[in-house]
Amino acid sequence: MIDAVVLFFILGVIARLGKSDLKLPQALYEALSVYLLLAIGLKGGIELHKQSLAAVLPQILACMALGALIPVLMTPVLKRMGFSGVDSAVLAAHYGSVSVVTFAVASSYLQRQGVAFEAHAALWVAVMEAPGIVAGVFLARRELNRAKALEGKSVEAKGNWRELAHEVLFGKSVLLLVGGLIIGAVMGEQGLAPIAPLFTDLFKGVLALFLLELGLVAGAQLPEVKRYGLRLLAVGIVSPLILSLMGAALGKALGLSTGGIAILATLAASASYIAAPTAMRMAVPQGNAGLSIAAALGISFPFNIVVGVPLYTWLAQKLA
Repeated sequence: MIDAVVLFFILGVIARLGKSDLKLPQALYEALSVYLLLAIGLKGGIELHKQSLAAVLPQILACMALGALIPVLMTPVLKRMGFSGVDSAVLAAHYGSVSVVTFAVASSYLQRQGVAFEAHAALWVAVMEAPGIVAGVFLARRELNRAKALEGKSVEAKGNWRELAHEVLFGKSVLLLVGGLIIGAVMGEQGLAPIAPLFTDLFKGVLALFLLELGLVAGAQLPEVKRYGLRLLAVGIVSPLILSLMGAALGKALGLSTGGIAILATLAASASYIAAPTAMRMAVPQGNAGLSIAAALGISFPFNIVVGVPLYTWLAQKLA
């Protein structure tokens, strides 16, 4: 049976397509996103408090490597599909990074199905968000250099990497996730007990409201999807399927539980639509931002939460 929170997303899409006047206030959307990022980070930090760094270090390094590898593999494939070199690298960076909300939906689905997973899985989200963005920026700037070289123009190679690093590391999503992880790891379950009802009991209700807003946003991206046609549709659906296999294989190699494999497959299949667009617009303004948002939020996000998460769970059960 489909998870109730997914139905809120579908309601948002229907409302947008039906040209309803339904709209969540921007301030409420911001508050919901802050809550979800903090709640996910705190939960992961509490479990991290119970473990040694040596136990999770191999997982951290493997997740970072996977996030950086995805844009490297995707960029040449996207170029062969007819996208420009810069747009290919920018789009690939969105898939190298991760979607926190997709992780939240996957976690909720696994709990509902009674499938256990590593409680510190939020740590994987935190460490996978930045490497894909950095790799994508490198690849995009390399494509720009090649294009300028063909035109016989000189290129400034340096770029403002300090501003990019600040944007990636101190952007809202990474800062709140990592901050929540650190607070949870320092305080532990007992230290956070007074605020547990707020960040635990209300989590699924807040997630439902957030998905309602994302349904409205995703519905607005459908015209952009039509503009790019079957190529973009193929990227948005086929990429998660292939990337989920990479994530599941890595989870299996790391010896994760069935739920852990499903979570890592979901993270690999997800695409960022919060951190990556902000960072890439600043670092590579030449890229087509609408193309990446249409693929990540308009296609891959709905596909993952409606079809992908149950599929990746089934795959994990077969592997485990």
